[in-house]
This record gives sequence, C-alpha cells and structure tokens, in this order.
Amino acid sequence: MKDMVSRVFSFDMKTGKAPASDAVSLKRPLSALKKIFSDQQAADAILANGDPMVYEFYDLHMPEKEGDLAFGSSIVYPGTVGNEFHMTKGHFHTIIDTAEVYYCLNGYGMMMMESPEGAIEYQEMRPGQAVYVPGRYAHRSINLSHTETLVTFFVFRADAGHDYGTIEERGFRKLVVVEGDGYAVVDNPSWAGA
Repeated sequence: MKDMVSRVFSFDMKTGKAPASDAVSLKRPLSALKKIFSDQQAADAILANGDPMVYEFYDLHMPEKEGDLAFGSSIVYPGTVGNEFHMTKGHFHTIIDTAEVYYCLNGYGMMMMESPEGAIEYQEMRPGQAVYVPGRYAHRSINLSHTETLVTFFVFRADAGHDYGTIEERGFRKLVVVEGDGYAVVDNPSWAGA
C-alpha cells in the first residue's frame, strides 16, 4: 500500500460487512475450524449436511508497520457444535506484548483470554461495550446467542502479527458450553499444554 495520510473506510455497523473496495472478507467455515471444537462427532454430523459459516472477518488493508494500527470487523454467526458455541480460532500476537481492543456492535458474546502462564480471563460483550485484551493473552470471540450474529470492531498495532499455531497445537484451557438458557465455562479435556 502507498504511504497514506488518511482514508475513510466503510462497513455496516449492524452486520460488520464492508464493501470489496475497502476490505477483504476472510471466511472460516466449519470445515476449516473442525479441530477447535471438542466434539468431533458433532462436527462430522454437521459437515455431513453442509459446511456452515462459523465466522468471518474484514481486513481493512492497513500497512503492517510499526506505528500504524490494524483494524476491521469480526463476525461470529450463531450456532453450536455439540454443546460449544460458535467461536473464532483464537490467537496470540507474534509480538506477544501487543494488546487489542474489541468493541461490540451487535449481538451477545464473550472474549475468552489466556496467558502463556495459564491466567484465564473472560468478559461478556454486548453492543456499546469494549473489551480490552491485555498483551500476552491469546484471545477468541465466542457468540453466546442462538439467534443473533456477534459483530465486533477490533484494533491493534499493525505490525503485531498473529500466532494461530500455538492455539492450534494446544487449544485453550477452557471451553464455553451451553448450559440451560445460558452458558458455563468448563475445563477443556483436550487441552494439550501440560
């Protein structure tokens, strides 16, 4: 991208979607995320009847250099795999001390956060609320609604990078599962970090 002074980006505040002229949509269907869910049989049963979209995000093409900010929108669709809510893959930042902010535009969800040392935090998100994710914390968005799409706007330092591999290998220590009309945060029996 050329050096820029300023630019206006457009995206829909309700859906989180942006026009192709402003952003690239990166889609994550269940087939690309199957391994992050603990109930592989439930994932296989869903995939036997189609490949639903779990989440997507819009990258607004910011330069990945020191001093710039990356930002965009994340969209997690309602649904479950077994008793787990739809969620993003989750990641650390390559520059691990990088913090990130997520501002909830639509829906009802949670930000699950975990440090390499094992500290766990989670915060619910509703429209008009922002969640600050501290540096050193892996994080993932989880849609806690059975009917509404969770839409967030995110911003972090543009050169921070993403480390998805650590989460792919180890998982998160906790799962968020359906419990009655709400949710429960439980230990992940498949956590591979020990």
